[in-house]
Amino acid sequence: MIKSALLPLFLSFLVLCHGCVAYRHQQQQHQWQGQHQQQHRFRGQRECQLQDFSALEPSTRIESEGGVTEYWEENNQQLNCAGVAVIRHVIEPKGLLLPSYTNAPKLTYFVQGRGFTGVVFPGCPETYQSFQQSKGKGGSRRYEDFHQKIRNFHQGDVIAYPTGVAHWWYNDGDTPVVAVTVIDTSNNANQLDQNLRKFQLAGNQENQQENTSQQKSTNNIFSGFDTETLAEAFGVSTKTARKLQGHDDDRGEIVLVNDGLQVIRPPRSQEQREEEEEKQQQQSRDNGLEEAFCNMRLRENIEDPYRADVYSFKGGRLSRLNSQNLPILHHLQLSAEMGVLNKNSILTPHWNMNAHAVVYVTRGSARCQIVEENGRLVFDDELSEGQLLVVPQNFVVLTQAGNEGFRWISFKTSDNARRSSLSGRNSIMRAMPEEVLMNSYQMSREEARNLKYNQEQMEVFSSRSRSKRQSSS
Repeated sequence: MIKSALLPLFLSFLVLCHGCVAYRHQQQQHQWQGQHQQQHRFRGQRECQLQDFSALEPSTRIESEGGVTEYWEENNQQLNCAGVAVIRHVIEPKGLLLPSYTNAPKLTYFVQGRGFTGVVFPGCPETYQSFQQSKGKGGSRRYEDFHQKIRNFHQGDVIAYPTGVAHWWYNDGDTPVVAVTVIDTSNNANQLDQNLRKFQLAGNQENQQENTSQQKSTNNIFSGFDTETLAEAFGVSTKTARKLQGHDDDRGEIVLVNDGLQVIRPPRSQEQREEEEEKQQQQSRDNGLEEAFCNMRLRENIEDPYRADVYSFKGGRLSRLNSQNLPILHHLQLSAEMGVLNKNSILTPHWNMNAHAVVYVTRGSARCQIVEENGRLVFDDELSEGQLLVVPQNFVVLTQAGNEGFRWISFKTSDNARRSSLSGRNSIMRAMPEEVLMNSYQMSREEARNLKYNQEQMEVFSSRSRSKRQSSS
């Protein structure tokens, strides 16, 4: 009788143990896959030959009817080392960035403005349906339109775009949309060379460039096909096929929609509720390859102070976006961090353990210092709004905000970038024994304790007055 009573308990214990072992095996497998992808990414990457560090400005400016596209020089040593390309778009109200795709995955941060985007996943169903009335000579006609999901975006959003996935943006606000995009051309998903290749599905920007030191061919992909064959492939007239090719279209890649873009999409409040439900569902499942490709969440806002990972009332805040809170980043092997430093505040001296960082300044200015492995100061200058700087993996960086504060977005070449801090709580200095610090730096025990414990803040430090520092020295 006792044996029969214990049998269900024993079976439950076996099931629990089996589940724990399977979960641990799954976690180890995902960790190995991430490390393997990261190693494969750098295997084919060009060697970092960094002789000159400087704050970078765009080198090429392309004007369109509805906005401006700016490119940073791809052959720059810093960007070559990080294996990325960088683009900035400025889209005027009612401006439509025409559909395109790239040869590598990318992250876009929306510096200002609002709008909506369509991301077209091949093979996924058209889940949005709309009806429109059109009046003509024969009376009114009712048209149906089916398309894939449309996502809203606004200031502070980061959107992930996988390799080869077509997408478009539209500005439905009253102010220009400013967006910065980092394309990871060294990613394993890019099977071509490490040059940025942008494939336009519409538009034609021939003879629209300024500063031709960097040539960008942006004729759309249809322009290269035979017109009659193209018409037959789509089952349309040759007149329509010629419009696809856009030979006579000189509006550029950002066009104005005078009457506004009329498409169906959920209200922003409803979309936010749906995204919260998706997040809750992700907590109860592994949102990796098992998740339906069509239902992947692509957007996350990191501007809201309430979601900050590190917060100091006087110092500032840090908000991190990685594969833990946006799982698609596991596939893209990218992540991001948004930072705010208040007036004269300091970001702890640190290095990125497993990633390069591409830093773009969104507001204010800061003094930034970077030191390489032999202790040589390779960069010591001011970074201001609109500038870009690459911080290579393991190089140590120290940043202090100016009088107007400092805001930035950092794109990192790992889906779970890790930082090692030198100062403050959770720093490597605090983790070392006093005896090690005393003998390493020839200091007294009191000095070692001050080094470990005087900085009580975590990563973001409010400024101390110079006189206070001098009196304590």
